Amino acid sequence: MNKHTSLGSKIFDNINILILMLLVFVTLYPIYYIFIVSISDGNLVTRGVVKWIPLDITFDAYKVVFKNPHMWQAYGNTLLYTTAGTTINVIMTALCAYPLSRKDFYGRNVFIFMVALTMFISGGLIPLYLVVQKLGLIDTMWALVLPPAISTFNMIIMKTYFEGIPMALQESAYLDGAHEIQVLLKIIIPLSLPVMATMVLFYAVHHWNSFFPALIYLNDSDKFPVQVLLRNIVIAGEFADQTADIGSASSNFRVVATNYKFAVIIITVLPILVVYPYLQKYFVKGAMIGALKG
Repeated sequence: MNKHTSLGSKIFDNINILILMLLVFVTLYPIYYIFIVSISDGNLVTRGVVKWIPLDITFDAYKVVFKNPHMWQAYGNTLLYTTAGTTINVIMTALCAYPLSRKDFYGRNVFIFMVALTMFISGGLIPLYLVVQKLGLIDTMWALVLPPAISTFNMIIMKTYFEGIPMALQESAYLDGAHEIQVLLKIIIPLSLPVMATMVLFYAVHHWNSFFPALIYLNDSDKFPVQVLLRNIVIAGEFADQTADIGSASSNFRVVATNYKFAVIIITVLPILVVYPYLQKYFVKGAMIGALKG
């Protein structure tokens, strides 16, 4: 019986390993393919012979991308929007989560119900646009960072984490004369660094990848984030001033439209790919907090 059980366990483990390897391949190969195409000769790319390894390696596509002044400007805009938006998100989420985590907060259940209701019911895009317009936020950074100031899902995760902090620590602070803001800043926040890192990752990724609000609220192309520029290049086929450096399928240029598009994609996603491994443990822990506790 033990031999059969051991054999069955080995088969099960091998099947799991095979499935996980397949998932890793399916996940990583598209990124790998985009990268090898971006550094391969444009003529070989148009012939469709680049599949597994880069051929006739050249970084001319990246040189063309970095020559585009709009790329640098869009990158700066994205960094600004991501930094400002994430700061606002974390602060507002903490200010909302802390009182709702207190069981002695009067009307706590009513407010939790009202906040949670926004996860399922919203006014829609047109009312939101009209509100932003009436506030005079159109074509400004604030139209991108103020409407999504709090994510209900993230607030619930933070509230759940706050509830796990022993109430005795807060009561001892009250005995020493501390008020609510001091308790939040000097006790709750320092003990909540894992969930804070999780919130920073959640919100930063959201702002970095966001392009739809910018398409709606921004009219000045100089204020576009890099994701809008990527969208215009990949989907709309806009190459700005790079037409002299990008060849067609029938030309002898080493950089063709596909090289250029894929190079822009790599440059756009690279910061998230670099940062995520360092915050992955916080990402998993924060997700598990929301999954295990109500």
